Amino acid sequence: MRKLLIFTFIFESATGLLLIVLPSLLTKLLFDTTLDLPISLTVARVAGVAILSLSVVCWFARNDTQSIAARGIICAMLLYNIVIVLILIYAALNLSLSGIGLWPTILLHLAMSIWCIRNLKKRIDN
Repeated sequence: MRKLLIFTFIFESATGLLLIVLPSLLTKLLFDTTLDLPISLTVARVAGVAILSLSVVCWFARNDTQSIAARGIICAMLLYNIVIVLILIYAALNLSLSGIGLWPTILLHLAMSIWCIRNLKKRIDN
C-alpha cells in the first residue's frame, strides 16, 4: 500500500500542479484543445487544487498503511480512478476529444484502479 500511496502522490501532484499553473497545456495533451474562457481556466485550476489535495493526503498516509483511514483513502482513490476512466472514455467516444495523452492517461488510471483493488483485497484477506 505504501508504494501505491507514494506513486499516487507523485503522479497526482504533477497533474494537480499542471492544472493550476498551465491548465491549457494539460487539456491540449489530453483532448487536443485549449481552455480559452476565464471560467474554464478557473474550473480547471479548482480541479487542480482538489487533485493536489488528494495527493497530499496520500503522502501523509504512506507510513500509516494499516489504519482504517488509509483503507478509506485507497477506497477514495479507487472511486476517483474509476470515474476518471469513465469520464475520459466518454470524452473520447462521445465527444470526439482525443489528444496524444488521452489513452495513455486512461490506461494509467485503469492500472491505478487495479492496484487499489489489489491493495484493498490484500487488506481483506489478512
